[in-house]
Amino acid sequence: MNTKICERFGKRLKELREDKNYTQDELASIVNVHQTYIGKLETGKSNPSLLLIYKLTKALDVTLYKFFEFEK
Repeated sequence: MNTKICERFGKRLKELREDKNYTQDELASIVNVHQTYIGKLETGKSNPSLLLIYKLTKALDVTLYKFFEFEK
């Protein structure tokens, strides 16, 4: 697993979640996962499935393109 991409993904997830003023627990409830899993995603310790990425984009009201718009 490429940890660099997971870390970048996690940082972006946290930014978008905070922009929506969601707690980890609130976002987890919306996408039907446990809060600790959101925490693992945000720290780059877990690699999400494509289905979960889709659910996250819907919950955060962003496109896939916007979601993967990482800082360089």
